Amino acid sequence: MNLPNRLTLARLILTVVFVACFHLPGGYGLTSALLVFVAASITDYFDGHLARSQGLVTNFGKLFDPLADKVLITAAFILLVERGDLPAWIAILILSREFCVTGIRQIAATAGVVLAAEKLGKHKMAWQIVTVIYFMLRGAVEEPLLRWLAPIFSPHLLGSPWVAGFIVGVTTLLTIVSGFSYFWKNRALFNDA
Repeated sequence: MNLPNRLTLARLILTVVFVACFHLPGGYGLTSALLVFVAASITDYFDGHLARSQGLVTNFGKLFDPLADKVLITAAFILLVERGDLPAWIAILILSREFCVTGIRQIAATAGVVLAAEKLGKHKMAWQIVTVIYFMLRGAVEEPLLRWLAPIFSPHLLGSPWVAGFIVGVTTLLTIVSGFSYFWKNRALFNDA
């Protein structure tokens, strides 16, 4: 197994660790989950970059890289809903888009077509990661290790409902637009409908 595929596999394993850390008792759960989530997100950048730059693109990577992304983001958004940071409808919208795009990719694969990730989808993923990190960091500043950052999450700074609303709004908008764009660009796959 090449290095990019190992990084993809590591992201799947880190997702399990992330969920476990999120529920740790004792005042370090969010902090440790945040660190694991950041590490997993970094593997998302490096596995694709290495695969393309070193000619290490494989069928395993084509299948599991986007799947690992979706598993990580799905876990994160479900946990944010569980914590009360996000309303369930936003998570449902985001996860629905992810499942629809996966379905389009499967239809394309049966037709022998490999659909590459689009720039808009990469921006959407980046904003989803920012959203998760923002809410997790906002909660982690209540724990001992990151308590020193609490002042920046005061209601007059990053703790303002306007900041949270902006981040969630951009993420939601990019999710909708990128999903529609992906469907529209690949609508020929549905000519037999």
